[in-house]
Amino acid sequence: MNIFRSLMGKVWQDPNAAEVVKISTGQLYLVRPGNIRSSRECIYNDAMATIRRVPSLEHNFQLVVTRVFDDGDQELLEDEEETDEERVFLVSEELEFHTGETEGEPTFIWRDLQGDVDELYEFVAPGTNAPTRVFFETCMYRAMYERKYKLSGENTTDEDLAEFIWQPPSPQKTTSKKKAASKDDASLSEAMRGLHVKSSSKTSQPPSNPPTQSPSASASPPDPLLKTHTDVQAEIFLWSKEHQYFTREVEGEVSAKILQRTDTPFAYFLTASTAEGQLLAHRITSDLNQRWSPATWSITWNHMSDTGNQSSWCLRFLSQTDFEDFQVELTKRLWETLHQTSWEKVKTDERSYVLSANVEDYEMKDNDEGEEEAVLEELEERSESEDEGEDDDGETTNGMPNNLKAGRNSQLTVGYKGDRSYVVRGNNIGVFRHTNDDVKYYATISRVADTKGKQFDPKNVMLHDQDSKMIVMNPAAPNSLFNMDIERGKIVEEWKVHDSVPVQNIAPDSKYAQTTREQTLVGTSHNALFRIDPRVSGNKMVDSQYKQYVSKNRFSAVTTTASGKLAVASEKGDIRLFDAIGKNAKTALAPLGDPIIGVDCTADGRWIVATTRTYLLLTDTLIGSGRYAGSLGFDRSFPADAKPQPKRLQLRAEHVAYMNHNISFTPARFNIGEGQEENAIVTSTGQYVIAWDFAKVKKGQMDKYEIKKYEDLVVQDNFRFGDDKEIIVALQNNVLSVNKKNLRKPTRTSLAPETRKSRSGIVNAPY
Repeated sequence: MNIFRSLMGKVWQDPNAAEVVKISTGQLYLVRPGNIRSSRECIYNDAMATIRRVPSLEHNFQLVVTRVFDDGDQELLEDEEETDEERVFLVSEELEFHTGETEGEPTFIWRDLQGDVDELYEFVAPGTNAPTRVFFETCMYRAMYERKYKLSGENTTDEDLAEFIWQPPSPQKTTSKKKAASKDDASLSEAMRGLHVKSSSKTSQPPSNPPTQSPSASASPPDPLLKTHTDVQAEIFLWSKEHQYFTREVEGEVSAKILQRTDTPFAYFLTASTAEGQLLAHRITSDLNQRWSPATWSITWNHMSDTGNQSSWCLRFLSQTDFEDFQVELTKRLWETLHQTSWEKVKTDERSYVLSANVEDYEMKDNDEGEEEAVLEELEERSESEDEGEDDDGETTNGMPNNLKAGRNSQLTVGYKGDRSYVVRGNNIGVFRHTNDDVKYYATISRVADTKGKQFDPKNVMLHDQDSKMIVMNPAAPNSLFNMDIERGKIVEEWKVHDSVPVQNIAPDSKYAQTTREQTLVGTSHNALFRIDPRVSGNKMVDSQYKQYVSKNRFSAVTTTASGKLAVASEKGDIRLFDAIGKNAKTALAPLGDPIIGVDCTADGRWIVATTRTYLLLTDTLIGSGRYAGSLGFDRSFPADAKPQPKRLQLRAEHVAYMNHNISFTPARFNIGEGQEENAIVTSTGQYVIAWDFAKVKKGQMDKYEIKKYEDLVVQDNFRFGDDKEIIVALQNNVLSVNKKNLRKPTRTSLAPETRKSRSGIVNAPY
């Protein structure tokens, strides 16, 4: 095919000129094959396409599509808070640029390297004549040539450019499953024999990468210790950190399987192989961080190698049926791994609840959209540079005595009334004062001790009675709470709750009780929920407000609404909703399997966010149908056929690859303030603080989060009370405040910036 001959005599544009070629009229579309709902989205209804040189970077060019405005539209644009005037793409052969035709009009098509593996951009150029179209196409190929070979494209020939002409993938001949299976099973058997699998419910640590079978290895009978649960054909991709998109690992399809080792209870593996041998075998655990995309029939997941390198993988299935079968099978096997129980024992309605948490493209209903623009204004703000953002963090070392600098920060609690935050470090509690945009060290409550003078490291702390008191838990006295007078910095009372019921978690009587003189609070043991009243004589548990379960529910977290309703979560992963203490739960949400380490709810009780190690689980408690439609799950039970559909908030697999550590979230929190609507959710993992835009999440945009990396591990973070902008962050060796506008969209730059020393040079400067 010799489409360039008539154009090669034309002069390649002046190297000093920014633009190489332009098509002035067209429309830009984003195409999502397989997505029935929005397979073709118009991005710009009126646009122009240009090939530009990259300034100061020789042999590099950009394909730029710019929105064209009518005379009146430009004035409207100036009033918009967020604009999207152009899309820029670095010209390279990875774009798979090619031409086409839509309804008789010429089109230019290229891959969306930042989207899913089969998403495409299409520029429709109506009225563009053939010579112009071919010249634009030729300029694209010459730009690819220059980028690849770092040479001028001035004297290139048709043969030189032919390698950049995209060819659709030819159908691959696949070996019959029977023939390939024996070799595949043999290679997997060899790989898995080297894996040490413990028969334990603790399966969070993935095994090492198994070795791959040599392509020349001889076939052998399938291993009787391996059971195949599903086997489908798929394409496999690996995230390229350098190029920032998924690259195809092998041409053609692979055999994607879920296999079980029958000699070990609930030991499952996600595998991929070709007729030549095994590509991978990854243990199925929560660390997979799997995400499903029904629009592209694909799954992405993460894997940590023996050397500590995090990678991101993608399987794209060949049909919706294969995608759904694989999704259901992996969900079942992950549930079994977490529960160490057969899926067949799960009730039918609970199965539906578990499977529903995998749906990605789901738009949640939101009755309150009036504040959306205000939320967008705050979350979309950007500082002028990263350096300014670093300076905003502030310095927080002000005269801390040297003898109190041992240990690590372990807990953070943010004040409600007195502009103070408190950080636990060993048996000391650092007190920090909030300024306009920072936190400053104020004082230290040293050597925390019980009423008998015996020192201990506080296990849990909670402010109480308008921040005049702090309720402290002592690991050595699990049946008691200790009342610390904040101003005196001393424990003044021990509250014995019960002789035989330990206190594992506490919460205020209601969402804003800590701003009042309310004296009672809520407590849980591993299987009981009760009220604590320090004013009663003897044991402080209120007998009439006590609910105990016979089974070991392993309650792990409790939270309250503004009206005092309660949500209690457990290590099993279930959540119970109560309208009052002492009664049965109105709603019991089935466990997905992962232990819940924290739970929070909006003040009105409409939304609950539960934290697991690798994802957040968001649930709308509004009953949408049936007799009690319009009520909340705290007040009424959901109809059997209208259970809430939980949604996962998790990090994209490619972002985790840049972060290069296994995700381990701290308890997530909504921003909090009386009369203030919740518009963000904040959590942290490793060195990263992460905030989700709650308004967008409610609309189904589950990955709308922003992020900031620190040089030290984040212990805990929370919004300043009554402020949805300032986040108080406790690092292991520092405490600081960060404005939400200084969080960044997750990119390679924001997730893995070049390491540099902080302005203050702090390495280990507690308080």
